[in-house]
Amino acid sequence: MESFKSKILRNQIIIPIAALLVLALFNLIADPSFYAVKLGKSNTGDLVLTGNIISILDYGSELAILAIGMTLVTAACGGQDISVGAGIAIAGSVILRVLCGRNTRPDHIQAPIIVAFIIACVVSMLFSAFNGVLVAHFKIQPMVATLILYTAGRSIAAWVNNNELPEVKEKSFKIFGGYIPGIPIPTPVFIAAACVIVMAIVLKLTNLRLYTQAVGINENSARLNGLNPKMIKILCFVILGLCVAIAGLIKVSRLSTINYSVIAKDIEMDAILAVALGGNALSGGKFNLTASILGAYVIQFLTTTLYKYRVDSNALPAYKAIVVIILVVVSSPVFREKIKQFSKNMKASKEEVA
Repeated sequence: MESFKSKILRNQIIIPIAALLVLALFNLIADPSFYAVKLGKSNTGDLVLTGNIISILDYGSELAILAIGMTLVTAACGGQDISVGAGIAIAGSVILRVLCGRNTRPDHIQAPIIVAFIIACVVSMLFSAFNGVLVAHFKIQPMVATLILYTAGRSIAAWVNNNELPEVKEKSFKIFGGYIPGIPIPTPVFIAAACVIVMAIVLKLTNLRLYTQAVGINENSARLNGLNPKMIKILCFVILGLCVAIAGLIKVSRLSTINYSVIAKDIEMDAILAVALGGNALSGGKFNLTASILGAYVIQFLTTTLYKYRVDSNALPAYKAIVVIILVVVSSPVFREKIKQFSKNMKASKEEVA
C-alpha cells in the first residue's frame, strides 16, 4: 500500500506550497517587517489595509484569474496562449472607448460600466475563439497561433481609441481596481474569489474537467468516445478570453486610463509560469486548478519580494527564468524516476540495517 508520505509528494499542489514556504521563510529571516500590515488612508480618504501581503493579494488576483483560463487551455491543447497581455490591452481599450465615447476625457461616462464590460467580454472572447479555431481546426501549435494576436494586439488596442489615451473621471469606475468604500480589502481580491468559486461550481456540476483532460491526454481516443475535441479546445480558449476581459477591467480601473505598450506587459509569461508552478504538465492532460491559482500568488510573492530588495525591473525575467528551469527539471520524468529510485534504495538500506 502506498504510504501517506508518497501520496503527499505525488500531489501537484505540493510544488507551489513548497515554493511559498521557501519565499515566506526567506522574507521572515531577511526582514520580518515584510509581513507588516497597516491601516492607512487611501487617496479618497477611506481606511484601507496596506503592506506587502496586501499587494500580493491585490496584484496576484489578476494573475490568478488568468491562471484559470490558461490552465484549461494548457490542459486541452498541450500549449499556451502568449497573447493574453495583448488581449488585456484590447479589452481595456474597448472598455474605455465605450465609457468615454468620442470624448477622450468626458466629465461623465457615456454608458453604464456593466455595458462596457459586457462588450469587452464579447470582443475578448471573439479574439480568443479566433485563436482557438487556429489551434483546433488548423492544427497550429498554440504558441504559434497566438503569436498573431501577441504581435498585433496592442496596435489593435491603440486603433480602437484612435491612438489616444482616454481617461475616465467617474469615481465609481476606480472601485474595480481599488477599494469598495468602507471595505479595507482591495476589490480585485473579491473579483478573483468570485471567479474561482464560479469555475469550481462549473467544474463540479459539468463534465468540463473530464472532457478537457480527456482531449489533452489523447485527442483521438476522446473522439472515439463521442467527444468533439475541436469544440472543447475552442471552449477553453473562450473561457480564457472571458478571464482576459475581467483582468482588463481591473487593469484599466486602477489608473482610469491605458498605456497600450505597457499595460499587462509580460503577464502572459507569469500566467504560464503559474500553471507550471502548479505542477500541471505543459504538454496537456490532467490539471489541478487550485495549484495553478496558488502558483499565481506565489509568482506575485516572488515579484513583490524582488521589488522589496530593489531588484531592477528589467532583471525580473532572469530570476523567473531560474524558477522555470528548476520547475522543468523537477517536473521531468527523468528527475522523478531518479527520486523514486533513490527512495527505494534508502528504504532497502533501512530494511537491511534492521
